[in-house]
Amino acid sequence: MADYFTNFSLVINLASEAEQAYALDLVHKASAAQQGDELPADFPKALTDAIEDWYFETEADESATKHGLWLHSVYGGVDAVCAFIQYLLQKFDPMRYVTLEWSNDCSKPRTDAYGGGAAVITAQEIKMMTTGGWLQEQIAQLATSKRPGP
Repeated sequence: MADYFTNFSLVINLASEAEQAYALDLVHKASAAQQGDELPADFPKALTDAIEDWYFETEADESATKHGLWLHSVYGGVDAVCAFIQYLLQKFDPMRYVTLEWSNDCSKPRTDAYGGGAAVITAQEIKMMTTGGWLQEQIAQLATSKRPGP
């Protein structure tokens, strides 16, 4: 049996200790909900759908900034982390953007195991691409030019 992984790691800078505390409190509430607890009434509706994909870890990061969050995972949660970042941008810094890259990997060589993707996250939108999606676009372009495939 093979184990599949989706890896990412990034630090988000926040402007104050209060912003960091707010974000860490949201993470605590989301983690508790994922374990079966009821979501509190004050939990943001924009993040409710992300709970089932909340497979990333969050820690206070004070190494590079005074008030940052280190978001990382080996188990995925790309959609949830993008939603979380977007929510923080909407609340605290709507003119900023954050980039995220991830890799897909496997403990054994499997033809469907490798790849990754990237996202640019703003307060207004999340633009995302995967390497598999990019390859499909390239294949479709080659098919229209009538080139033989592999």
